[in-house]
Amino acid sequence: MQVDVRSDIREFIVDNFLFREDRETVSDTESLLENGLMDSTGVLELVAFLESDIGIEIQDAEIVPENFDSIENISNYANSKLSKNGG
Repeated sequence: MQVDVRSDIREFIVDNFLFREDRETVSDTESLLENGLMDSTGVLELVAFLESDIGIEIQDAEIVPENFDSIENISNYANSKLSKNGG
């Protein structure tokens, strides 16, 4: 059974990366990196969140824009890891 973690990921990103007054939300497909919402330090914070709160193990080689550039990509990646682990 696949668990949808998108809402948890969205909440983490909104709480931790939407500091600017002109930003209250982000779309699921918006590039977090290209739009300056998340930098390399933010990616590391996100990885720590995914490992501790979502319960997936992330290898260094998996920390690439294809997996971490948007809420949609992050949730697809996390759900893929969870389904491989039987989550």
